[in-house]
Amino acid sequence: MSNHLASVATPLDLDASQWLEEWAAGQPQAVLWWASGYLAARAQGAPPALSAVAAPAADAMLILTASQTGNSRRLGERLRERLVSVGHTVRLVSAADVTGKQLAAATSLWAVVSTQGEGDPPDEARGLWELLSGRKAPKLSQATFAVFGLGDSSYPKFCEAGKFLDERLATLGGTRLLARVDADVEYADEADAWLEAIVKAAPAPIAANASRQSPLRSVAPLAARQAERDTPREVPVLAAQSIVGKKAGRAVWHYELEGGADFAYEPGDSLGIWPVNPPTVVARVKAQLADAPAQVTRGKLERPLEDWLTEHLEITRVARPFLEAQAVRSDSSELKGLLDKTPEAAVRLQSFMLGVNAADVLERFPVLTGQAWSAADLLAVLRPLTPRLYSIASSRKTVGDEVHLTVAGVTDGAASTHLWRRGTDGGVVRAYIERNEHFRLPADPSRDVIMIGPGTGVAPFRAFVQERAEIGASGRHWLFFGARHFDSEFLYQLEWQQALKEGRLNRLDLAFSRDQSTKIYVQQRLRERAADLWQWLEGGASVYVCGDATHMAADVHAALRDVAQSAGRLDAAAADAWLSDLAANKRYLRDVY
Repeated sequence: MSNHLASVATPLDLDASQWLEEWAAGQPQAVLWWASGYLAARAQGAPPALSAVAAPAADAMLILTASQTGNSRRLGERLRERLVSVGHTVRLVSAADVTGKQLAAATSLWAVVSTQGEGDPPDEARGLWELLSGRKAPKLSQATFAVFGLGDSSYPKFCEAGKFLDERLATLGGTRLLARVDADVEYADEADAWLEAIVKAAPAPIAANASRQSPLRSVAPLAARQAERDTPREVPVLAAQSIVGKKAGRAVWHYELEGGADFAYEPGDSLGIWPVNPPTVVARVKAQLADAPAQVTRGKLERPLEDWLTEHLEITRVARPFLEAQAVRSDSSELKGLLDKTPEAAVRLQSFMLGVNAADVLERFPVLTGQAWSAADLLAVLRPLTPRLYSIASSRKTVGDEVHLTVAGVTDGAASTHLWRRGTDGGVVRAYIERNEHFRLPADPSRDVIMIGPGTGVAPFRAFVQERAEIGASGRHWLFFGARHFDSEFLYQLEWQQALKEGRLNRLDLAFSRDQSTKIYVQQRLRERAADLWQWLEGGASVYVCGDATHMAADVHAALRDVAQSAGRLDAAAADAWLSDLAANKRYLRDVY
């Protein structure tokens, strides 16, 4: 159940707001418009008469999404719109909210799931994976299903989460209606084809249902339409301030952008930035081409070469298809070795891809004579440019229509360089709000909150503390922060110290890894504070983790398990079950990347 309604101002009590949110989440758009008109009429004292009609039987059709960055959710929403348009009643539910009872009741189950890291499902699907893998998994013998997997072929376990779900649904008795789709980063055509295949293969809709009804009166939207991924808005960068010392060895910037009515975010949400590739990298890539035509066709579109490389294709990140093509043209044994299908090579490849851009690869592994890239051929193996997501570091209740970000500078990085350039010249960036309903503050303001955010992972917790102070939350706040050096990388140091002084922050534990001979990280502080952490958690506190998914998140998870064993006196199996229960009850929430 989403906490969206419970986390905004409402005259409803918690039970009523939860009921309304759950009801609205399952309704097609036409029903919601109808309900808004009916309630508006009641508010004006003249409720229209409702004609009594027999309630039609409902389609037991369920769309399940498991999303980390929003792509799976957006595709699920598109599928719901298509099915509703042809007369189906459809329930769209995230993996975090679906129940075994809902799965067991579905006669049609359409799933869109992304894969993260080493073949893992999105964070919001961890509980579902445990349910489907356990003895309490629902029987699905009455259900037909289809799975659309999203992934990145640069990773060895490509679309692993989709494969798991597809196989598990079949094992539980479901009938596969369509073959699983394993979609790479550029998946638009496959998605369109899958949507149409579902609409054609789905059972015929039950006769006239609520989605065919019209609203009782015309009702205007209550607020301006939100800026979205495919319809971003240009927003001015009002301020850019370095928040690390000169000796830090890396750049971290605090940005303040001008939002508005179409940037109505909540703590836990992210800002999506559509980046522009650095001119220096664009020039280096162009220098490696055999030709430089004014216009280049890629797929069905024709654009100037400069536009393709600047605004539409990834050149600050590299992916396996590009590397494979360069390995053939260069005949480089080093590059071919990185692309071997072995676990050891996969680890080396991931490390390599994090440190290079397309220009670096083209220069480091020069092509053989006669193998120079044409512009059209190179563009064909580059991937589309994608937005970068940054956890929002502010509460609207504190900063008004502004949006604050905490961004680590990356040499020749697309978004970080673009933000820095616009921050220093007073320009604009194209942006939108990416909602994260599964990283929300507790609906109950008396709940305690534990926040674990090393480095720029501290950003959303700045928003959390601001929000809770503005609403007068009585719950306590405990922050664990880590970086390399106290004197140069203690992000928002003065703000945290002031929050401690004023009681807006109750506890602050710090871990600066390079200030002593033995490295200290936040997970060690968690173990040192095990007794107090256990007391807070047993008292109902929620724990939040934000930051690096590759190492930090796993290390913190292991430390929390150790806390349960040492302070809670649980064995290993019980500690794992305890953490799973925390997550299932939305008291252990992660925003990792």
